[in-house]
Amino acid sequence: MFAGQAVSGLRLKKVPFCGPDDPMQPAPRRRRAPSVNTFCRGDLHICDPRWRGGPAAGARADIATRRHLGRAPREGVGPPRSPEAQSSGDSGAGPAVDHAPRGVGRGGVFKSWRSGLLLSPGVGLWTRRFQSLDGPEAAAAEKVEVELGGSVGAEPLEPPEGGWGWLVMLAAMWCNGSVFGIQNACGVLFVSMLKTFGSKDDDKMVFKTAWVSSLSMGMIFFCCPIVSVFTDIFGCRKTAVVGAAVGFVGLLSSSFVSSIEPLYLTYGIIFACGCSFAYQPSLVILGHYFKKRLGLVNGIVTAGSSIFTILLPFLLRVLTDSVGLFHTLRVLCIFVFVLFLAGFTYRPFASSAKDKDGTTKGGNRLSLFSRRKFSPPKKIFNFAIFKVTAYAVWAVGIPLALFGYFVPYVHLMKYVNERFQDEKNKEVVLMCIGITSGVGRLLFGRIADYVPGVKKIYLQVLSFLFIGLMSMMIPLCSVFGGLIAVCLIMGLFDGCFISIMAPIAFELVGAQDVSQAIGFLLGFMSIPMTVGPPIAGLLRDKLGSYDVAFYLAGIPPLIGGAVLCFIPWVHSKKQREVTKTTGGEKMEKMLANQNSLSSSSAIFKKESDSVI
Repeated sequence: MFAGQAVSGLRLKKVPFCGPDDPMQPAPRRRRAPSVNTFCRGDLHICDPRWRGGPAAGARADIATRRHLGRAPREGVGPPRSPEAQSSGDSGAGPAVDHAPRGVGRGGVFKSWRSGLLLSPGVGLWTRRFQSLDGPEAAAAEKVEVELGGSVGAEPLEPPEGGWGWLVMLAAMWCNGSVFGIQNACGVLFVSMLKTFGSKDDDKMVFKTAWVSSLSMGMIFFCCPIVSVFTDIFGCRKTAVVGAAVGFVGLLSSSFVSSIEPLYLTYGIIFACGCSFAYQPSLVILGHYFKKRLGLVNGIVTAGSSIFTILLPFLLRVLTDSVGLFHTLRVLCIFVFVLFLAGFTYRPFASSAKDKDGTTKGGNRLSLFSRRKFSPPKKIFNFAIFKVTAYAVWAVGIPLALFGYFVPYVHLMKYVNERFQDEKNKEVVLMCIGITSGVGRLLFGRIADYVPGVKKIYLQVLSFLFIGLMSMMIPLCSVFGGLIAVCLIMGLFDGCFISIMAPIAFELVGAQDVSQAIGFLLGFMSIPMTVGPPIAGLLRDKLGSYDVAFYLAGIPPLIGGAVLCFIPWVHSKKQREVTKTTGGEKMEKMLANQNSLSSSSAIFKKESDSVI
C-alpha cells in the first residue's frame, strides 16, 4: 500500500513489528505482531510510536540512529534480548532496559537520548531538535525529518463554542459597530461637509463630497485581500491592533483639514485602510471559536453595526449642530480607540488551548517546533481558490449586485432634505435601516444555521431582490411614512446579506482558505461601492433630482441575484464529478491490487512446482 510512495525524499514502507530477539530484524513468523509503519532510508529505521511502536521505540530509534552514523549502540540501550543473544555477547544491542523515556507510547514523543536527537510528531510534520549535534550527526539527523499528511492519533482541536469566544464575539461586535456605524451614518457627515466646505458657485460640490464617503467605504473593502495576507502571516490580533491605530491617526488628522480635498487622503484612505485592517480579522477569528453557532454569532457580531447605525445619526446630528464637523470627528476617535483595545482579545484558539508544558487539553503532545516556521509557507495570494467554480461565480455575482448598494446610505439624507423639507427628524430614515438591519442579521443568521450547505446562497438572492426593489421605490414615496416603510424593508434584507457572507465562504472553500476567500471578495466589492455613490451624485448635479439615480441603483442587485442562483447548481455538479472521479480511482486501485495478487500467486505456484 505504501511501497514506493515518495514523502519528502524518503520512501514510506511498511515493515513488520520488530521482535524482542533482534531489535533490527523481524521477529519469527510465529511471533510476528501487527505491522507498524516505519520510515526507512538505507539502514535508518525510525519507528513511529504514534502507531504501535510501544515503549521500545525510543531504544530502537537510538540504535538505528547510531547504526546510521556508523557507530555501535551504547550500553544500556535496547530492548530485552533473548538468552541466546546475551550468552553470545552479540553487540547488536546493549543490556535490557525496562522502559523507554516518559511519553513513549502515550504522547507519541520519544527521544533518541543517547545520540541527542529528540523526535516528536507535529501537526503534519516530524520536527527535530538538536541538543548537542554537529557535523555528521547533524547532517544525518536532517534526514529523519519527514513530512506527513497529518498528525495520526492527534485529534483536531474543536472550536469551544463559547468560553473566551464570547469575549471575542463582543470585541468583534464593537469592531463592526464602530467601523460600519460611522460609514452608514455618513449621510449626516455628508450634509455637514456640504455646509462646511460647500459654496453656491460650485455646481459639482455634491459629486466632490460624495467621493469622501464612497472612497472610505471602498477602501475598507479594497484593502481586504492585503489584510487577508497579513492575517495569515501575523495573526488576527496584531493585524487588528495595528489597523485600529492607523485608523485612529487618519480620523484624528481629518479634524484639522481646511478643504474637502485633503479628506480624500485622511478620511478616505488612511482612516479607511485602518478600519479594513481592524475589520476583517473580526470575521476570521470567529471561526476559531465557533462552528455550530457560527451563523448565530455572525449575526450578533454584524448586528453591532446596526446598533451603532441606530444611535450614531442622532449623536452626529447633535454634535455637528452644536460643536461642528471637526470636533465631531474628534469625538469619533474615542470609538476607534476602544476598537484598538478590543483587538487585543483576538487570541488564536490553537495557542490558547495549549498547557504550560506544551500539551493540548486532550493530552496529545504538540510539536516542539509547532510555533516555528518549519511547515511549508503559504502562498501570499492563494489564487487557487478561484479554481473552485462556485466561489468564482460568487465573487462575480456579489460585486455585480453592489453597484447601487451604497447609494441610499450616502444620498438618502440629502434626498430627504430636498423632498421632505418640513420634517424635523430626517435622520430617522437611517435609524430605520439600522434597526431592521440588526433584526435581519440576528434572524437570518440563525436561519442560516438550519439551511444546509451552499443553499444558504438563496438567502442572499432573496435579499438582493428586495434591496433592488426598495431602491426603485424610494422616488415613488410621496409621504414620509411610506419612505420609512421602504427603509425598514431595505434594512431587514440588508442584514440578511451581511450576516451570511462568512458562513457561505466557509461552505465554498473551507476553513483553511476562508480568510483569503473573504479578502478577495471584499476587495472586489470595493469597486462598485466606490463608484456607485459618485455616479449618483453626478446624476443629481446634472439632472437636478435623485429620481433617476435611485431607479438605476435598483437594477444591479436584481442582476447580481440572478447570477447567484447558479451557485448551488455549479457546486452540486462539481461534487458529483469529484465523487465519480474518486470512485473510479478506487476501482482502478482495487483492480490493480487484484492483478498484483494474481501475479504473485502465479509466481509462487511456479516456484513451488520447480522446488517439488
